[in-house]
Amino acid sequence: MTGEMIVTEPARSRDHSERMLKAFGATVKVEENTVSVQGGAKLTGQNIIVPGDISSAAYWLVAATIVPDSDLVIENVGINPTRTGILEVLLAMGAKIDQENYREVTGEPVADLRVRSAQLQGVEIGGAVIPRLIDEIPILAVAAACAAGKTIIGDASELRVKESDRISAMVTELLKMGVDVSERTDGMEIIGGKGLKGNTLQSYDDHRVAMSLAIAALVAKGDSEITNIDCASISYPTFIPTLIQVCGPDPEIDC
Repeated sequence: MTGEMIVTEPARSRDHSERMLKAFGATVKVEENTVSVQGGAKLTGQNIIVPGDISSAAYWLVAATIVPDSDLVIENVGINPTRTGILEVLLAMGAKIDQENYREVTGEPVADLRVRSAQLQGVEIGGAVIPRLIDEIPILAVAAACAAGKTIIGDASELRVKESDRISAMVTELLKMGVDVSERTDGMEIIGGKGLKGNTLQSYDDHRVAMSLAIAALVAKGDSEITNIDCASISYPTFIPTLIQVCGPDPEIDC
């Protein structure tokens, strides 16, 4: 391509492509929400190491936070600042998360994340942080269910048109678990800290709903059964084996 391509987005979103193109030798400029790419660049092959996806790490971040006496290290997690909304919100809620062994890999910042159990407090989640954690809202709803006080999630109407209507799905299933939660047009309101109870739960064939409910089941009183939890493999093929590895051979989840 010759010339220059310029893209302006309404809010800052993931910049993995920009970082990758720079690593390969492209001329990429970023100014606030505008990205320009100069054509005619000669790209050079690179050795690529793909960091662990923070969207997948999010389930273990929340699990280690809400399960008492936890101390877990999640290695090689990408902490690109366009993706770390989940860390910022959990820290604001009172989570104990430390970044260790920081480095850069092919232009992407990476760290090991050490997480220990903590008592969470409710917060308001909305505005500019939403594009940086949109995929993590279902698991954040689980964190909110375990937090003291009120959490309000807003500006997240995009969740209505994911693999399922994730707002409706999470509200419906958390209600089954005894959570004080109500649906809003663009999110949900959760009064947490009252405890969860096991139940028969629906995954809606949505991998993020399934994995979020599995983490909720870890702290629920009584057994839970989640229909079609195998859909987790869409984004995380080893989720169930990892759950067993992290939590022991008999987590209270029937698959």
